Amino acid sequence: MDANVNGSKIMAASGVTLPESQQVLVRKRKVADENTEDRKMNINETVVNGNKNLSQRSRLPQPSLKRMKLNTTVDNTDLAVKKFGSSNVTFSAASTISKIASTRPSIGVRSQYGAGLAKTVQGVGTRSRPMNCAATVTGTIGKKPRVAVTAPTSVETAGAGSKRRPAWDLKGQLSDMKVQLGNMRTRMSEYTSKLEVSEVHSKQLQDSVYQRDKQLEIASSQIEELQSNLKAMELLLKNREVELEKCRAENSAMQGVLENKLKLTETELALKVACIEEQKSTIASLRDVIVDREERLHLTEQERRRLHNTVQELKGNIRVICRVRPVLDSEKEGCGEIEHVQFSHDDDKVITLTKKEESHIGRDRKGEVKYDFSFDHVFQPMAKQKDVFEDISQLLQSALDGYNVCIFAYGQTGSGKTFTMEGPDDMTPENMGMIPRAVDQIFATAEKLKTMGWTYKFTASFLEIYNETLRDLLVTKPEKNVEYEIKRLNNKSEQLHVTNLKYVTVTAEDQVHNLIAIAKANRSVAKTAANDRSSRSHSVFQLMIEGNNSNRDLQCTSTLSLVDLAGSERLDKSHSKGDRLREAQAINTSLSCLGHVIMSLSNKESHIPYRNSKLTYLLQNSLGGNSKTLMFVNVSPLEENFSESLNSLRFASKVNECVIGTAQLNRK
Repeated sequence: MDANVNGSKIMAASGVTLPESQQVLVRKRKVADENTEDRKMNINETVVNGNKNLSQRSRLPQPSLKRMKLNTTVDNTDLAVKKFGSSNVTFSAASTISKIASTRPSIGVRSQYGAGLAKTVQGVGTRSRPMNCAATVTGTIGKKPRVAVTAPTSVETAGAGSKRRPAWDLKGQLSDMKVQLGNMRTRMSEYTSKLEVSEVHSKQLQDSVYQRDKQLEIASSQIEELQSNLKAMELLLKNREVELEKCRAENSAMQGVLENKLKLTETELALKVACIEEQKSTIASLRDVIVDREERLHLTEQERRRLHNTVQELKGNIRVICRVRPVLDSEKEGCGEIEHVQFSHDDDKVITLTKKEESHIGRDRKGEVKYDFSFDHVFQPMAKQKDVFEDISQLLQSALDGYNVCIFAYGQTGSGKTFTMEGPDDMTPENMGMIPRAVDQIFATAEKLKTMGWTYKFTASFLEIYNETLRDLLVTKPEKNVEYEIKRLNNKSEQLHVTNLKYVTVTAEDQVHNLIAIAKANRSVAKTAANDRSSRSHSVFQLMIEGNNSNRDLQCTSTLSLVDLAGSERLDKSHSKGDRLREAQAINTSLSCLGHVIMSLSNKESHIPYRNSKLTYLLQNSLGGNSKTLMFVNVSPLEENFSESLNSLRFASKVNECVIGTAQLNRK
């Protein structure tokens, strides 16, 4: 209980607010302490008075031993009361009193003091007397009891009877003190139990104080942390305020600068608006100029087309170019200078073949026989591919303008037709043939015409005519039982197409070059006595051109046909047999049909035999009046091929003299 009160005092001293019940307990404890002090003083006075009485009774005939023991007992009691107070009376006094009681005489013995003393002692043993040192306990469990102790008076020590116990009746007094001691023991046990309860409460309060101290420490650390954070935030706030002031100063300065720039910008804007208005008016006037110039450009383009077509017509709708190939490295052995072929230094359109004739009897020599031929152009053996192409490039422009154009190479086998039209196997920009060069120029010119509103669509096909049978050269593995027939698109159109033939839409020249490579690998060739790699079929490359000018609502269509004819050959020189013989016969027949068609066109006959050959039937739109045709006649430089060269030049001369009429423009 003292620990509980002390803990409460400590909490009150530390500034902790106590509950109301604990405050009441503290107040009661203060009152109890005051009463305890009063009881100590009363007990001391009682003991002193008892000592005086004993000193007065020393005259009585009592044994000195008993008197010494009683004094010792009283002195011990006095010391115990002084030491512990009324609430803490120890068991030393009780033990002392019990020892004294054990030394009293028995009830049946008469002492020198008379029978009254014996009776008194006997009464003490039989009944208890009321305690003069009364203790009053107040309060309930859980509260600190209030104890009031009063010192015994002389009347109370006498017992409950009306008589006062005489001063010499020490045994009676001792008995009374035993009773008082028993009562004090009972009260002492009650106080001990209450003290234990108070100690438990004190421990609980101490635990509570300990927990509160821990919480106080945690709260203190948190407060310190918050204070440090607060200081940091205050410092950060000061820094932010300084930065804010700087930003405000910079903002004010920048605002002034921006206001000045705004004024300058507004001034410039006003000037630019005025300039824009002026430019708008200029643009409007320029648009009128552009429209006028576009109209003039269109008229100029129309005039250019008309003049270009006039020039081509003046050159002839069927033109013939002669080309003599150079002597190959394998042919230089045993071959001297080329004397039977002569060229004019002043005129590049003339070629002459000369031959020395002998008499029938073989003795006399006749003079040289000359065969003179004139064509649109004659290229000597040293001529390059680009030189040959320049002479036909203007004809390709007519294909974009809407005219059907056909360019084919004619000559005996081994005269260089395939080299002229396609180029060699290891093709380079230097030795490209007429077909790849024509395709490059077509795409380049179409790109330039886009500025005038023209857009073009190109569709390519590549086939061969072998033994009067059509074959698709763009199909690597031809399917069986597939027939190719030449038909018109419809009854109203004169345009022809081949059924089941592969038509490829191309947008760039590289695509066409790949198609040419595929067709070249699939073409039918064979070795003969006249040529190690003789073309045994007619290859026909066709490029369908569709032009559209949406601005002028103009459309044009045309077909560019580039043909590498199979070489004509004499059977007595080629020594062809079997398949080669049938191939040579079919080639010669188709070439003869081509000559008949051209002769019929030249004679303006009513019936033109196009259907006599697949070749002429396929090229009828490119050989008739609605087309422009160019023929390459290729000549071998070897003297042993003199007769074949002479026949080729004679056929080309007849074609050159042919007039087939004026070509018509395919425009809507």
